[in-house]
Amino acid sequence: MIAAIAEAAVAKAKASEDQALIVHLKLEIEKLKRTIYGPRSERTARLLLDQMELRLEELEASAAEDEIAAEQAVAKTTKSPPSRVSALRASPSLSICS
Repeated sequence: MIAAIAEAAVAKAKASEDQALIVHLKLEIEKLKRTIYGPRSERTARLLLDQMELRLEELEASAAEDEIAAEQAVAKTTKSPPSRVSALRASPSLSICS
């Protein structure tokens, strides 16, 4: 159970890191677009922009996968088997001291 909680925390941290990188790349892409479509555009800037957009797509896909993994890890930690005491209380055939 502790391992599942740790796994969920790691997945959440990874997703957060991915989100920060995605925001950063989006900003850089917008800056490059202004450079490319401005008065002086260069082929190198276009190549860099294409590479960054591809990396952004990969990161967004990875972030989505990480988010799903985090949700599954959280689901594992929230599902716990019923305790022995609650199982005894729920059983109508067993009675505890009358």
